[in-house]
Amino acid sequence: MYTSHQSFLTYENRLLLILCVTSGFVFFDRLALSFLFPFISDELHLSEIQLGLMSSVLSLTWALSGALSGAWSDARGVRKPILLLAVLGFSVCAAASSWVVGFMSLLILRALMGLFEGPVLPMSQSLMVDSSTPERRGLNMGLLQGSSPGLIGGVIGPPVMIGIATHYGWRDAFYVSSIAGLVMALCIWLWVKEKPSKVQPIQAQQESNVSKWTLLRKRNILLCLLIGCCFLTWFVVIISFAPTFLMKYRHFSATSMTVVMTCLGAAWVFWGFVVPGLSDRMGRRAALLIFSPIAALCPIAMIYGSSVMSLGLFVFLTYTGLGCFTLFMSTIPAETVPRHSIATAMGLIMGTSELVGGFLAPIVAGFAAHHYGLVIAMWMSAAAAMMAGLLSAGLKETAPIALKKPTNKVIS
Repeated sequence: MYTSHQSFLTYENRLLLILCVTSGFVFFDRLALSFLFPFISDELHLSEIQLGLMSSVLSLTWALSGALSGAWSDARGVRKPILLLAVLGFSVCAAASSWVVGFMSLLILRALMGLFEGPVLPMSQSLMVDSSTPERRGLNMGLLQGSSPGLIGGVIGPPVMIGIATHYGWRDAFYVSSIAGLVMALCIWLWVKEKPSKVQPIQAQQESNVSKWTLLRKRNILLCLLIGCCFLTWFVVIISFAPTFLMKYRHFSATSMTVVMTCLGAAWVFWGFVVPGLSDRMGRRAALLIFSPIAALCPIAMIYGSSVMSLGLFVFLTYTGLGCFTLFMSTIPAETVPRHSIATAMGLIMGTSELVGGFLAPIVAGFAAHHYGLVIAMWMSAAAAMMAGLLSAGLKETAPIALKKPTNKVIS
């Protein structure tokens, strides 16, 4: 019993818990505006167009800060201070969101929010990969980037935020993520360790400067970047247009739409650790080849699902893309490049994916939906996931279990 208890309290598990809760509340805050918008719009007289602008500007600043912070971190060999500053920053912005008086003040705060939240995942995943045993690397990174954001942001977030907004007002709801962020900043300061790099600072600076220009020459990094653009398009288009599509095109009631969206949140949690966990056994490339086409069926199910129960079941079974995110954004890059370039690679992939899928894709989908109907957005999402599956065929395998086989060569 002592051995089991001691194993559970390893630094790897403690770090995983701290970083999972931190990333979960980042997405809790990122999605908060969507949950609270009906309340905010009534008081501040905001339109859906302004909601789209606020979502896009957060994605834009998230993309820029994620890419820049990753490169800066690798050049100096530091992770923890950047993560700590980022968590403190988004906590302050969350609290300040309760004081806004109009559209411009809220837009500026969402832009600042993106600047602070962008570095959280690259820094967290870099710390996690340093402390993960090879056999658990995919699972750990999947729990951090997939299941925890799905649980805290997609399942717990909606009823908590809407409940507080209903009983106390939307301004008080923003304090939840602010307080949680401050608590997690304290945990990071007290218990997260910065693993020293084996590379000397000057050498790390030189190697990092080279890697920023040569990363895209690596097949896996370039493909992961393209896959990321496709999968962010798949995700953002679904999450942005599905509620309106279900109510206006499919004529579902608000209650029925909520049931379907809750199934998406539950699937986010489930597939967020199942897909990366399976990739530890079958390989990263194989997992992407299998689960990307399945993800393409989710928006198609939105179009043809005959009832609320059957649609809820189908979207749960096919919303597999959030489990794929960890592979192309974090695990494969971490297993492809040297340690001193991991944050740069992750930041580059996350930043570009956010720019294309989070910022540009909703604009294109909205324009297409306005001219050709909401159904075109669902087909656009499905096509993006299929393209991600096709691109995955070109990846070189990086999973430790697969590389142990004599037929596999080390990635160059």
